[in-house]
Formats: sequence, structure tokens, C-alpha cells
Amino acid sequence: MNEVVFPKKADKAVQMAAYMKNLFPFAGIAAPERALLEKELLKASKKMTYTELVDLVRFYYDKPEREYQYVAIDLAIANVKRFSFEEVLGFKPFVIEKAWWDSVDSWRKFFGLWGFQHLEEIPQLFEAFFGEEDFWHRRIAINLQLLYKEKTNTVLLKKAIIYDKTTDEFFVQKAIGWSLRQYSKTDPEWVKTLIETIELSPLAVREGSKYLPKP
Repeated sequence: MNEVVFPKKADKAVQMAAYMKNLFPFAGIAAPERALLEKELLKASKKMTYTELVDLVRFYYDKPEREYQYVAIDLAIANVKRFSFEEVLGFKPFVIEKAWWDSVDSWRKFFGLWGFQHLEEIPQLFEAFFGEEDFWHRRIAINLQLLYKEKTNTVLLKKAIIYDKTTDEFFVQKAIGWSLRQYSKTDPEWVKTLIETIELSPLAVREGSKYLPKP
């Protein structure tokens, strides 16, 4: 198995780091090129044991350049269908490591994909993130079912929104608005009623109302 090594592209790296508020160093590798460079690794990972895969995710997550964290998450996503509930939760600690919206939302995709294949276990998966002290975990609880459409468990969605409706954290309020905006494409009346009956932040209302019919 070939290790993924990204060549340094200084000018692009500076631009990408600046976009992320210089929180992380970058190699300067755009997503399409990263996908090509990691293709064989993702293929090989599907024959690994769970322990080997977790170790590999850790290996890439510990590297300094941000693109390697993306590789780590891509490895998890590429294998998500073969994990048990306990195994999928084994990746939870990564969410709050080197956390920013890019990595957290990619981990949300990972957990969300698994949950969509195991709808009967969504309540347990949701509870693993709901009410957690770290707001990045709670962001995942809010957006866990982001693309579930008519399969969305609205009881859980409403529970997550109510819990954090007065939280000052921008990324939490943005998550509430994002979840409502997406679900309004499936059930605009449900979203409209929620916004009218629960006092939400102006940001959440503005984002959540984007696709609702104008009065």
C-alpha cells in the first residue's frame, strides 16, 4: 500500500490556509487532485481490519497539513457501510480534534451516511452527540439527518434545535438554520410551524426560512 504524500504547493497553500483563517497549515492540494492521489489508498483500505483502519485514520489525522485530515475522513467514509454501531462510534473522538467546520461537517457526513443505512439505530446515534459539552458534537446532532428528507426523525431534530436555540455559538446557530432550510424542501409546513412556535435566533430563522413561501 502506497502512503499518500502531498507535494507542497506554496502559493496555493497560503491561499487555502488564509481561507481557513490560518488555523491549519496546508500543502496546497485541491480536492480533485487529492481524490486522485488517495484513490489507491481508499481501495486498499477496504481489505483492512477495523483496527488497521482506525490506526491508519490516526496516522493521517496526526499529520500537520490539513489535507491529511481530509484523507483520514475519506478513509472512514469509504468504509462506513461495513461498520457496526460500536465501531462507528469509535471515530467520535476525531470530531473534536483539529476541529473546524470543514472537518466537522465531513465527519457529520460519515455519521449521517451510516445512520441512513441503519435508521432503526438513529436514536442511539443521535444521543451519542446530543447534549455533549463540545458544541462541535452538538452541531453533528443537529445536522445528523441533513439529507434524510422524508426519512427525517423530526422528534430528534426538534429536540436538538430546542436544546441549542439560545446558544450563542455561531456554528450552532448556523447548523440550526441549515437543518431547517434543508428539511423545508421536504416539509415546509413543519419548518414554518417550528419557526413560528419556538423562539429562534435571527440567524437560524433567516437561514431556515430561505426556501419557505414568502407571506
